[in-house]
Amino acid sequence: MLKDQIRDELKQAMLARDTEKTSVLRMVISAIGYFETQKGGAGYIATDDEVLAVVQKEAKQHRDSIEQFKSAGREELVEKEEKEIAILEKYLPKQMGDDEVVRLVDEAIAATGASSAADIGKVMGTLMPKVKGKADGGLVSRLVKEKLDLKS
Repeated sequence: MLKDQIRDELKQAMLARDTEKTSVLRMVISAIGYFETQKGGAGYIATDDEVLAVVQKEAKQHRDSIEQFKSAGREELVEKEEKEIAILEKYLPKQMGDDEVVRLVDEAIAATGASSAADIGKVMGTLMPKVKGKADGGLVSRLVKEKLDLKS
C-alpha cells in the first residue's frame, strides 16, 4: 500500500538524517491520519486512491504557496517549496503533457456532443476519470471552457 511505502521511506529518511524529506513525509503521514479520522474514525484505513488524493492535495498547497511567495519576492521560500514538491511528486502518477490533455479534451467534447459552455459539466464528467491524478484539474477545466467558448 502507498501509505506503508511512505511510512517506510519516512523511517529511512529519519535514519539517514534527511531532515527535509523527514519533514515532508511526516506532514503527509499526518494529513493521511487526519483524513482517516475525518472519514471514518480511529479504525478507518485509507485506500491507495485516498492516500493519493491526500498527497495531491498537499502538492497543490505547495504549488499555491509557490505562487504567493513568488509574488512576494521570497525566492528562498520558493526554493524550499519546490524541493518539497519534488519529494511529493515521487508518490504521484506521471503527469500528462499539455498536448495529451488537449487531445483528451477534444475527444471528450466530440464524445459528448458538447457545443456550448452549458455542456461543461457533461464534458468534465466524462473527462475527469481519465485525467484524475495525472493532470491539474484547473488546467483541464480552463481548456474545456476555452474550447467550448470558441465553438459558441
